[in-house]
Amino acid sequence: MAAVYKLSSLCRRGVHPLLYQSALLARPAAVPQKRKEPPCLLTARIHSSQALYGGADSKAASLHWTAERVLSIALLAMGPVAYYSPGPVIDYSLAAALTLHGHWGIDQVLTDYVHGDTKVKMAKAGLFLLSTVTFAGLCYFNYNDVGICKAVALLWSK
Repeated sequence: MAAVYKLSSLCRRGVHPLLYQSALLARPAAVPQKRKEPPCLLTARIHSSQALYGGADSKAASLHWTAERVLSIALLAMGPVAYYSPGPVIDYSLAAALTLHGHWGIDQVLTDYVHGDTKVKMAKAGLFLLSTVTFAGLCYFNYNDVGICKAVALLWSK
């Protein structure tokens, strides 16, 4: 540990270790530190939504965030309603709300972890296909079987 500390203190002073100049290494053993920006400038750049999203996109992002929260609260309200008065209206509402909630959640995971234009387009297309099949399957289940509410009640009764 002391050797690493000693090596890093030498690099900060501008002295380059001998291994740093070797052509046999794929990566240098020590890299001189770059000059850091003051923290106030960095936080100002992070928190400026105009620079990151622009004017119109910022409004759309805010509306999307609000819609996600409204849907989450609506899902919380649909639970007791589905328990006390199951029916086709709540079944189809649950199918739409659960599919949309899952779509938005997985979309955020893809946004965070998938990089590259081609990969992002393929992942988004796959997610759209998955969400479409999910919604169609839930609607098919509601129309041709007992429905989501009664299916959950049957699972709980056994």
